Amino acid sequence: MTIGVAKPPRYARNMSRVRLALVQTDMVVGDLDGNVDRVLASLEEVADCDLALYPEMAITGYPLEDLVHKPGFVARSCAALERVAAASGSCALIVGFADVGPDGPDGPAHNAVAVCHGGRIVGTYFKECLPTYDVFDEARDFAPGTGPLVLYRIGGVRVGLAICEDLWVPDGPVGRMVVGGADFIATVSASPYHLGKQAAREAVVAATAASSGRPVAYLNLVGSQDQLVFDGGSMVANSSGHIVARAPRFDEAVVKVDVDVEVHDDPVGDEAIRVIEVSKEIDRTDYLVVPPMDLLDETTELYAALVSATRGYVMKSGFTDVCLGLSGGVDSALVATIAADALGSDHVHAVLMPSRYSSDHSLVDAQALAVSQGIDTHLLPIEEAHTALTNLLAEGITGGPAGLVDENLQSRIRGVLLMGLSNAHGWMVLTTGNKSESAVGYSTLYGDTAGAYAVIRDLYKTRVYELCEWRNLQASGLNGQPVIPSHILSKPPSAELRPGQTDDQSLPSYDVLDPLLEAYVEGNLTRAELIADGHTSDIVDQVVRLVDAAEFKRRQTPLGPKVTTRSFGRERRMPIVNHFRG
Repeated sequence: MTIGVAKPPRYARNMSRVRLALVQTDMVVGDLDGNVDRVLASLEEVADCDLALYPEMAITGYPLEDLVHKPGFVARSCAALERVAAASGSCALIVGFADVGPDGPDGPAHNAVAVCHGGRIVGTYFKECLPTYDVFDEARDFAPGTGPLVLYRIGGVRVGLAICEDLWVPDGPVGRMVVGGADFIATVSASPYHLGKQAAREAVVAATAASSGRPVAYLNLVGSQDQLVFDGGSMVANSSGHIVARAPRFDEAVVKVDVDVEVHDDPVGDEAIRVIEVSKEIDRTDYLVVPPMDLLDETTELYAALVSATRGYVMKSGFTDVCLGLSGGVDSALVATIAADALGSDHVHAVLMPSRYSSDHSLVDAQALAVSQGIDTHLLPIEEAHTALTNLLAEGITGGPAGLVDENLQSRIRGVLLMGLSNAHGWMVLTTGNKSESAVGYSTLYGDTAGAYAVIRDLYKTRVYELCEWRNLQASGLNGQPVIPSHILSKPPSAELRPGQTDDQSLPSYDVLDPLLEAYVEGNLTRAELIADGHTSDIVDQVVRLVDAAEFKRRQTPLGPKVTTRSFGRERRMPIVNHFRG
């Protein structure tokens, strides 16, 4: 969608006006031709602008990981960029791509942006600050830009270009651009989402604009790639540091806005940076302003992130439909609901697999959820398979399988059934485990962990309940009942793998467990620090032991969307064999 409101023109002395387009698009890693087509499809829409920003690595998608080391990939990225440049007109396009750099095809690749205008590439900028924290490993894949900075006079103002991390580093390239004569800073980014990230971004953009006295435009990627979610939220801050335009979160959009820019005196001496002339100021008769979109509350943005991530992973992987085990519990209820919102309920297939231990209300609750959302169901009781495998295992286990052996057997039977349906129908299997369970190993390898995508693997159990309750407030189901039946939210959580089983028989209650897990996993606190924070010592010892012992399980489970500051996998990588008990 295009956003922009017309108002009468207003001009001030020593001010220029730049018409800017924030082209917030969803790119696919490795789809060079498709990504170029996505850029070209927007050119008519931005034709009346001076400057259009596209995401970091727009041509290639992001992150590239080892794709950037494949022979010929970077050269093909450059060739794809030429298609964009050839189609460029009077609007200057700032487009991210992977470049071979000054050392040629045998040298290191660079994370770059190109300025395309009038059918050619006017110039390029190489990202200087390559992050290696959190989910990033850019110093492994790219060489940093080291050449002299260049400004581009676009629409009558000197524009300094930056790529993502360049904006976040104090005393980095942005500061040098301002000292060297930049009137306006344009930043393109592929910044992954986690809860609270947008507020941090806006603080940096606003502070940079206010401290420099220059407007700052920030363009972010939208969509998802593997476990990363890109949430858009592109913005413009004026020279006072106020956010004057804000793009949607988790949706593609073209936001067009006129930005008033003070044209500063040319710097002299060592401070001056070379300026490349691109386009002249245009005297327009209208004035575009964009009322900033409201910020999303925490729960709304979290749910939107999970929906966006699920849709992107399923569809970009070439699937249309998904299946999952629907147990009548809260975790599978939330996963089914997210999947239905992401793909449409007709593309979600719920498999009900009751055992001898399943309560009647669990089957009723699962069926009620499916009816409320219009989800296809398949009833496959596992008693016959459970009995057959129990008898078979009795040949090797004295007294037959019991306890944990029997519990895991049921879970693995269900995993086999889901994978069989996946193979038969081409459905992607979604797993339903949450972060609390994954942290303490309350899961079965090759059972409930069997599947392709773990939608809520980065959500603690208490968050699962919060999102279910929030979703029920948004709209009723097809039958006028809650989308997620209220009984699912009120009954004690249970895996129902033995008579009368509830989660709190094996674990602390989740309102105790989750804050402790968050402090240990995301806060990285030691045992002594956890106890000093008020957690009971015996519970700390139990939880720390469980978390450390379950590392081998987590390494073998499906990926899922990162929504917290420290998810299992890319960010928290502990040794599997580890005797440290600090």
